[in-house]
Amino acid sequence: MVYVLLTLLVFVIMEGITWLTHKYVMHGFLWYLHEDHHQKRPGFFEKNDAFFVIFAIPSWLCIMLGSMHQVWWVVSIGAGIAMYGAAYFLVHDIIIHQRFKFFTRSNNRYVRTIRWAHKMHHKHLGKEQGESFGMLVVAKKYWDKVRADEMRMKAHQSSNAA
Repeated sequence: MVYVLLTLLVFVIMEGITWLTHKYVMHGFLWYLHEDHHQKRPGFFEKNDAFFVIFAIPSWLCIMLGSMHQVWWVVSIGAGIAMYGAAYFLVHDIIIHQRFKFFTRSNNRYVRTIRWAHKMHHKHLGKEQGESFGMLVVAKKYWDKVRADEMRMKAHQSSNAA
């Protein structure tokens, strides 16, 4: 049970690590790799996809070396990182950027909120003055915007029905 809790704790902590890495590394000294994600170029792959490999290495090492030496808490850390990576791929590449055509018409409030927050992140084409660097957790202002949109839509529908 301790290993499951550790795995879940690492998963949660990864959101903060992702935020920090995105803001200070990807929008910092490794902007060269991340730039094509903000300034779209033709083709399916981006230099930014290298981050998938970069972030997978610690997970793989923890799982492999932890398993080889039967240090299960290290395996749990690697599993938490891997779970976050899978969630990141699902949310970022599939739901937000729709690199694979699933969830293209979701009306779920959470999905609309993360899409809006990410859209606000991408409105900045350069590495400076960015916002919304997290992935799974977004600021209250984005939730408020989506709720306000819902209220306007309901009011509009009510006025049209009358």
